[in-house]
Amino acid sequence: MKKIAVYGKGGIGKSTTVSNTSAALSLLGYTVMQIGCDPKADSTRNLSEGKNIPTVLDMLRNKENVSLEDLVYKSSTGVYCVESGGPVPGVGCAGRGIITAFEKLEELNAYEIYNPDIVIYDVLGDVVCGGFAMPIRGGYADDVYIVTSGEMMSLYAAANIARAVKSFGKRGYASLKGLVLNAKNIEGESELVQNAAEEIGTKVIHKIPRDSIIQKAEGLGKTCVEAFPDSEMSKRYLSLANTILENKYEEHFS
Repeated sequence: MKKIAVYGKGGIGKSTTVSNTSAALSLLGYTVMQIGCDPKADSTRNLSEGKNIPTVLDMLRNKENVSLEDLVYKSSTGVYCVESGGPVPGVGCAGRGIITAFEKLEELNAYEIYNPDIVIYDVLGDVVCGGFAMPIRGGYADDVYIVTSGEMMSLYAAANIARAVKSFGKRGYASLKGLVLNAKNIEGESELVQNAAEEIGTKVIHKIPRDSIIQKAEGLGKTCVEAFPDSEMSKRYLSLANTILENKYEEHFS
């Protein structure tokens, strides 16, 4: 089982990148489980017809004897979707909620029952503490990727995440495999991100260009891979999926 954590600053397009990559991996014939690790619980919306699925924490709060069927939604693309959810607003710790969700999935033997080839954790990267670092330090993920753009705040977040990953990596946990540039069409963006990658000590493995077809797909409640399978953007996500599978660096700056 390949275990991947994808981090990035909020609003960078991380969940769009993850859900399209999950759909691409499923299209390639792999059994994929995507676990959203953000209190907003919107990681899997484009895999679930544009709707939020029930979260693990909501189910634990509102139902006794929770089963896996209550927590795991199988999308039309075949991806198994889970949302950890968060605490009641103003009460509790969102990071702790992620830990609780992970523990419940293990207790119910989710990984053994669904037997995914690939598990992708979609993790908020504005903070790298407590439960948000769980995929890195808890042995849940082996490989870490960071989604960024050329915007200063997203690069700053990427540097923070990279430091955390490298710190935990010294203890035998997950390792940083590279940056994914989700372009915002900033002047000199490719060079900015390339320079940042060199400073961090990693590489840019893929570039996703800005394209309105993504918004068109999301308007349909779908990933681009599902809604427009023959599009250039769908091919980009399939290429990213293959790059992740092979752990090969493949730069796309055309």
